Amino acid sequence: MASIKEIRTHIRSVEQTLKITNAMYLISSANLRKARAQLSNVEPYFRKIESTISDILHHSPEIVHPFFDKRPEISPEKRKVGYIVVTGDKGLAGAYNHNILKLAEGKLARHPGASLFVVGQVGRSYFQEHSIPIDVEFLYTAQNPTVPRARDIAESMMDLFLARQLDDVYVLFTRLVTSFDMEPTVHKLLPLDPDVFPEYEANRDAYNRDVTYVPSVKAVMDRLVPSYVSGDLFGALVESYCSEQNARMTAMKSSSDNARAMLQTLNLSFNRARQAAITQEITEVVGGAQAAL
Repeated sequence: MASIKEIRTHIRSVEQTLKITNAMYLISSANLRKARAQLSNVEPYFRKIESTISDILHHSPEIVHPFFDKRPEISPEKRKVGYIVVTGDKGLAGAYNHNILKLAEGKLARHPGASLFVVGQVGRSYFQEHSIPIDVEFLYTAQNPTVPRARDIAESMMDLFLARQLDDVYVLFTRLVTSFDMEPTVHKLLPLDPDVFPEYEANRDAYNRDVTYVPSVKAVMDRLVPSYVSGDLFGALVESYCSEQNARMTAMKSSSDNARAMLQTLNLSFNRARQAAITQEITEVVGGAQAAL
């Protein structure tokens, strides 16, 4: 059995660890609420953009726009594919980073010549350690997704797409389905698919009327589509960030529960060791008194 001093030192160590894991749990919980609120604040704006694009597509089905060009003349094996991989900047988040990196490796194995774009320090370190070339490292922290940062990344992707350096752009991120279910997801960012734009209820009554877009339909689309792509990417960044915080909350809660269970076991061992020491002292005292007689 360990000595009382060793058990006491172990208890203090576990108590310090418990303070850290509990603090990280509370921080992740606050960050999750903040990110959710941020997404909720800007979601109506991007929903309106989506609704307007849907309205234009239904009124002007013959419209041709570069970002809707699927380039069917290019065969699948010759298409230039780009993957934006969104990971975290820190560990201690369970299997969050591992799952998305495993998905990315699978996609890169199927498309060896694909371009790789990374957001997050964990992803950068992982690909560098495994000698996987990174085309662009977006040196933005994944801990604070914002619309301007999403717009910068989206503009870089749109420039590459328009320059025909990329034919397909995908975002690999983690979707927070429920508090207990996080799903690594592949989402196609470019080119846009007209079929994914729903027919909004609010627009159905307007389809029977003439609609005029000033100065032109193409000019309106030129302004709306980049904003839509930025919003689409921003949603992916926020979803990924929320998933990371949720995974860290789960990991820290599990660690805190384990620490509390360990403390109960250590306190029981400490009490037993102290009782044994007291019993031994009493026995020694009694034995000494009997010897003196």
